[in-house]
Amino acid sequence: MKRTTESDSNYTSLEKMSVRQLLTNINKEDQTVPFAIEKVIPKIEKFVTVIVKQMQAGGRLFYMGAGTSGRLGIVDASECPPTYGVPQGMVIGIIAGGDKAIRKAVEFAEDDTEQGWKDLKAHKINSKDVVIGIAASGSTPYVIGALEACNKNNITTGCIVCNKGSNVAKTAKHKIEAVVGPEFVTGSTRMKSGTAQKLVLNMISTSVMIKLGRVKGNKMVDMQLSNNKLVDRGTNMVMNELNIPYKKANELLLKYGSVRKAVESQKKK
Repeated sequence: MKRTTESDSNYTSLEKMSVRQLLTNINKEDQTVPFAIEKVIPKIEKFVTVIVKQMQAGGRLFYMGAGTSGRLGIVDASECPPTYGVPQGMVIGIIAGGDKAIRKAVEFAEDDTEQGWKDLKAHKINSKDVVIGIAASGSTPYVIGALEACNKNNITTGCIVCNKGSNVAKTAKHKIEAVVGPEFVTGSTRMKSGTAQKLVLNMISTSVMIKLGRVKGNKMVDMQLSNNKLVDRGTNMVMNELNIPYKKANELLLKYGSVRKAVESQKKK
């Protein structure tokens, strides 16, 4: 079966294009990505609802992938604790080849059908958890093997792929197929496919965290105060919420460690 992600680019003679032409045409292709995702919002909605239910029952969210797909999962997972104040290990990104593959490709790691499940078992995976396989092509053996094992062990599975009818999608119980069409450079799925995967991951994790009560109004009230910029942002949130001077808000924030706790401490009085 001819995969859309491997189809010839809509452009040719790229080396003869000016820099402006290259940038304009890449941008033109990038603009099609959100529309591809818009078509699968009902599938994302259904899956997010399931994830929220599982996590409310104490489950964790796992992302699994190889190469760019694996790295995108790790990026999204790593941002959840500082952004939403959730514990480390509540959202986990796993990449074929292990952590060293984050920076440098590990040859043939994605072709191992057994390793994905071994990697999940190292985290004591259980039936409360949710596993999302991320694969632009939808054919990554590492991901397929992990999802198959999850299905056998009554673990909720989903996927984010960029081809229709792929083996990953056939294996996952909840499939999100964001078909973005041929890449600007033929087969370079770190481009439109990677962008689509990143956007869908943003949608999933953000929606889940909001539904888990980690946002109030439109503010990250549980964010970690890990640098001066975030301390300043948190101070302004407290200041505006309680209608108090900056200095007082800053003192409360540093005393209680989060915007939520600082605000609640005063509202209880």
